[in-house]
Amino acid sequence: MTAVTADTLTLPRIAGPTATDTERPVRSVTTGPRGYEGEGFPVVRAFAGATKADLDPFVHMDQMGEVEYQPGEPRGTNWHPHRGFETVTYMIDGRFQHQDSHGGGGLISDGATQWMTAGSGILHIETPPAELVESGGLFHGVQLWVNLPAAEKMTDPAYQSIEGTEATLLSSSDGGALVRIIAGDIDGHAGPGSTRTPITLAHATLQPGAELDLPWNRDFNALVYVLSGRGTVGPVDNPIQQGQLAVLGPGDRISLSAAAHQDSNRPAFEVLLLGGRPIREPVFQYGPFVMNTKAQLIEAMDDFNAGKFGQIPPGALMPHTSVTQQN
Repeated sequence: MTAVTADTLTLPRIAGPTATDTERPVRSVTTGPRGYEGEGFPVVRAFAGATKADLDPFVHMDQMGEVEYQPGEPRGTNWHPHRGFETVTYMIDGRFQHQDSHGGGGLISDGATQWMTAGSGILHIETPPAELVESGGLFHGVQLWVNLPAAEKMTDPAYQSIEGTEATLLSSSDGGALVRIIAGDIDGHAGPGSTRTPITLAHATLQPGAELDLPWNRDFNALVYVLSGRGTVGPVDNPIQQGQLAVLGPGDRISLSAAAHQDSNRPAFEVLLLGGRPIREPVFQYGPFVMNTKAQLIEAMDDFNAGKFGQIPPGALMPHTSVTQQN
């Protein structure tokens, strides 16, 4: 995995536990099924099998790829609407272009994040750039949907571009793990992402045999998703591997260990750490609309059909159609 790398021996070390700290136990481990999104790119449905109450304030997460595309194969999404939440796209390997109806957009590449607040309504597209389509190559990322509370659902749309080099980097106490904070706070160190819903989002890489023990906001839920490799999580070392999500119970810290031997094509234990303050409001979701009532969903569909989410700009990005698809 590319993302952002660093010499962990030169980074600030995460402080160890205090005498009163407790480790968060594992409530469940689920395996995400594989499927396809948009114009046909492969995904793992990371949250499948977990309860909505355990996920709150998160709604949905896909691991996109990891896939080595041949020339002409890369695919993305077409233009589509969103309302009532935020989409967070984190690119680990490869490149993705984003454009939306409110002027946001750009190229998301190795280790970068785009944070789009759909709010009252937006149209957007995510698609691989033409050069990646022509050449093929590695494509791997994550898209996370973060719910907005009722008071924020109709806020104005917004866009943040967070380069990989802007992530806050920390090291485990033994130097065997690298932690990249994208948003929120870990051990007094804050990530660059600006969040309307209080959350923490980080990507950790544990070398074979390494351990990671880090403090976690007690008011937040705690989820660990394995992007690659295998290891253990929690105080009784529950085994976990690629494509699995661990939901953790209450406590002050999250503990992880990487297996001493990883597969040759998975040299490290890669995990996504995420949690937030639960909103605890009703959630009514229909496709790309996440609201609080059925009536609001109907209103969202009516507003979208009436063109109130904005317009696709002239000369906009469009999904690539390969020669094979045309024939």
